[in-house]
Amino acid sequence: MGRLLERIYLLTALLGALCFVAVELLILYQLGGQFLPYIPRSADEFAGYCMAASAFLALAYAFNANEHIRVTLLVERMSPPRKRLAASVAVTAAVLLSAYLAWHVTKLAWQSWQLDERSAGLIALPMWIPQSAMALGAVVFFVAVTQRALSVWRGGEMEPSTGSEEGHRADR
Repeated sequence: MGRLLERIYLLTALLGALCFVAVELLILYQLGGQFLPYIPRSADEFAGYCMAASAFLALAYAFNANEHIRVTLLVERMSPPRKRLAASVAVTAAVLLSAYLAWHVTKLAWQSWQLDERSAGLIALPMWIPQSAMALGAVVFFVAVTQRALSVWRGGEMEPSTGSEEGHRADR
């Protein structure tokens, strides 16, 4: 199950990377429009949608690779039993917050689909399309946080070391 989830995290990260490349291409398209005989319409709007999608889709992969910002100043000075308690409290809060995020972003996309909500730009894009990319990222992030929480609740480490993590630590 862990290998499957890691592949899902990687897949969503790759989708996020593609969305980020789309942001760059849309910005270049808009900048290049100055030299074209027409004005590129709605490129900034679509770049914004792609930027949101890229951020949400990469959440799970970054979390699984321990690349989110962590504040360890206090935790490093705690005794092992207190560290365990702090880790349990932290992952419980993370599960609750990521569940809240996933629920509401998914609900937003669903309601936009039901109401046939469209963007206000020149191209009336159905809003459920960019919102569903955000919802997918939020749901996969919730799965990643829950997977980590289950590990911590069973006595595992808050930040399991990965091969890439060791390389980063040597650079610090």
